[in-house]
Amino acid sequence: MRISILSTHIEISDELPENSGDIEQLYRDAFPDEDLVPLVKKLLASGDEVLSLTATKGGNLVGHAVFTTCGIAIENEASDQGVALLGPVAVLAALQKQGIGGSLIQKGLERLTASGIAQVFVLGDPNYYSRFGFQEDGLIAPPYPLLEQWRPAWQSKSLQNDMRVQSGILTVPVSWQDVSLWS
Repeated sequence: MRISILSTHIEISDELPENSGDIEQLYRDAFPDEDLVPLVKKLLASGDEVLSLTATKGGNLVGHAVFTTCGIAIENEASDQGVALLGPVAVLAALQKQGIGGSLIQKGLERLTASGIAQVFVLGDPNYYSRFGFQEDGLIAPPYPLLEQWRPAWQSKSLQNDMRVQSGILTVPVSWQDVSLWS
């Protein structure tokens, strides 16, 4: 599936570049002070259900977003409600603030809604993610305790209005089960 963002000639697709080095370089460029490459490689190779979207310009990778299917534990039981975790999202530093990341997120949310996912969670900048309807979430806890200053960064967006879980803990696949990703 491809869409074009006409104003910037960006194509959004679920096709990964043939050269995995492109993904690695993208994340190194977008996050020079953070090493997200190991997480991204694990997510893409894990076999877990992930939605991986790329943004290309002139055939070159300029953006990437991952949505991982997760679960919710409610009072020591698993919920069968479909939920997802957004992240990471990366855009080449030179092309940031041009709507590429937003287009990746919006397309991902549309695809998840169509597939029946009820809610999406993110640990990220509230000022940025609120643009897409994310709000601080105090009902579903992240899989690991967050530092107090990060608490407002734990957010969610309901995709199916009639399917919001009351409370619980997000359960994540092995790729996300590293406490350092949450602290």
